[in-house]
Amino acid sequence: MEIRLGYRIEITTVQPTPVLLLLDPHPSRAGDIIEGPNPSITSLSDGCPLAASEYTDGFGNLCRRVVVPAGGAAFSNDMLVRDSGQPDQWDKSAPEIWPADLPPDVIEYTLSSRYCEVDELSATAWSLFGTYAPGWNRVQQICNYVNAQIRFDYQFARATRTAAQAMNEGVGVCRDFTHLAIALCRAMNIPARYCNGFLGDIGVPPDPAPMDYNAWFEAYLGGQWYIFDARHNVPRIGRVLVARGRDAADIPMIHSFGPHILQKFEVITEEVAASES
Repeated sequence: MEIRLGYRIEITTVQPTPVLLLLDPHPSRAGDIIEGPNPSITSLSDGCPLAASEYTDGFGNLCRRVVVPAGGAAFSNDMLVRDSGQPDQWDKSAPEIWPADLPPDVIEYTLSSRYCEVDELSATAWSLFGTYAPGWNRVQQICNYVNAQIRFDYQFARATRTAAQAMNEGVGVCRDFTHLAIALCRAMNIPARYCNGFLGDIGVPPDPAPMDYNAWFEAYLGGQWYIFDARHNVPRIGRVLVARGRDAADIPMIHSFGPHILQKFEVITEEVAASES
């Protein structure tokens, strides 16, 4: 299947401001891009293109750097991506791995991070999930719990909300579901990492809310990473990864070294019929 991806984002600034962008598909999906990408970064004041540079961060994500002039900038892209059309893969027999046997590059995903307070939630996690069969089943039970514990509501989005706060407040957006599930997994010594990307309403009833980037997570079981989604809590079709990290602090979509105001935010993620591509 083919998926049309894109975004139209505008920010305003009062002075020249360095900005980091993590908005486009992860390098691992580069071979799936049929058309594009066509990234555009222009000044809002005069429409002129702005020079940007690219680099790969320590987590393997594609990042762009640009200095946004006073007045602001517009970011856009449009691309066509090939996808298998298969739902998220799982293996109910996938086992947990003893922490002493984890690969060195996986260990950091068992530790506390900015939004995932493993130490604070450890006792709670063991009391809730300690009796469940370890492995895939335990991670799924964590997702079931988080899905029932948090009510999704855009009106209550807060960039500073942590996993423990999401658990106590019982409301949030997809990043809050994801942070809480990650923290609970890590408290059970299961490595878990934060992911964001494109996820359209493919194979599910259309959601009337505007499109947005989505957050989910990957848990390390049986020697490989598996996708889990505590917010939707069902296998989905057509995920296109943008970035991975320990939590949302590692992979902000837009990080500015100075104040900015978000003026426009549109995301496009939709299946394209074969005759349209």
